[in-house]
Amino acid sequence: MTIRQLVLGGARSGKSRHALRLASALPAPHVFVATAQAYDAEMEERIARHRAERDAVWRTIEAPLDLVHAIGAAGAATLLVDCCTLWLSNTMLAGRDVEAAAGEMIDSLARSPANIVLVSNEVGTGIVPETPLGRRFRDEQGRLNQRLAECCDTVELVVAGLPLRLKG
Repeated sequence: MTIRQLVLGGARSGKSRHALRLASALPAPHVFVATAQAYDAEMEERIARHRAERDAVWRTIEAPLDLVHAIGAAGAATLLVDCCTLWLSNTMLAGRDVEAAAGEMIDSLARSPANIVLVSNEVGTGIVPETPLGRRFRDEQGRLNQRLAECCDTVELVVAGLPLRLKG
């Protein structure tokens, strides 16, 4: 039986660290699917810090847009996807159909023989974004998180480094 876990949280909540602990406790091989893209020096530093948190047992797949392929290519590994929020942002900025892309991603999760831990940001508790794009992103992220939570066995919200079990 495969495991599907969703770890939600705000910025700097500890969600990625918690997800790494969860995924590390699952059977090897371990595959880290990175969705971030380094557009500036600050983002390069963030990516480097995240890489340093993982030990050498982790193989990394860069998948800023093609998350479906990355999930399919992982086979029966333990897969950590960090994060669905950056994937959604990349998808929107690439002008892709978000609903179709999200549906394909959800379907790939269902088909995968991997144990999967997903990381995603909870963005609905903050202020209302000023721009139409910001409001659309917040709404799409909320819808994506609902779909991910529906297909996962376990859902946790991380606040101040502390996980709170929401489902499972």
